[in-house]
Amino acid sequence: MLSIKVDREIELHLLQSYHADELFWLVESNRDYLRTWLPWVDNMLAVEQFHLAIDKWQKQFQQKQGFHLAIRYRGVLAGCISLQGVDWFNSQASIGYYLIEKMQGKGIIARGIQAVISYAFFKLGLNRIEVRCGRNNFKSQAIPEKFGFKKEGIIRDGEFLKGRYHDLIVYGLLSREWQQKLGRLIR
Repeated sequence: MLSIKVDREIELHLLQSYHADELFWLVESNRDYLRTWLPWVDNMLAVEQFHLAIDKWQKQFQQKQGFHLAIRYRGVLAGCISLQGVDWFNSQASIGYYLIEKMQGKGIIARGIQAVISYAFFKLGLNRIEVRCGRNNFKSQAIPEKFGFKKEGIIRDGEFLKGRYHDLIVYGLLSREWQQKLGRLIR
């Protein structure tokens, strides 16, 4: 099972079927907040749906097409980070993430994303990682901008959310750029 110990407060671990109840209640108790930027939230209304989703994510992991990790902050489920759409031919993938409102402001997503970026580049050998954020989702945009992702463009009407389309900003980061950034941090 994939598990990444980020630091003494944060651990990321692969979602398993026995996490379905916990994940459902995390989403259920934070539904109003999460639905602001996550179009899937209003369609996930029962624990059984999370069992099906986790089974799908397990197959995705087994087929080396990505993973969905639970974020644990001091042992408490706080959100998720995913690596999706792994394209081995072009050596690239996309990262997605969410965190419940009461866990924000603690650097949890930033520390988790940093660990996943390093894992993707150094353990998996990927060359490019992409992040897509809603054009008006400034909190989400702060993450790729913090880590040196380049704003590559806008996908007009890229996502259907709350009954209408909205634009997505596409950010990209290359392995060599990450290595350079880490080198500057170490000095």
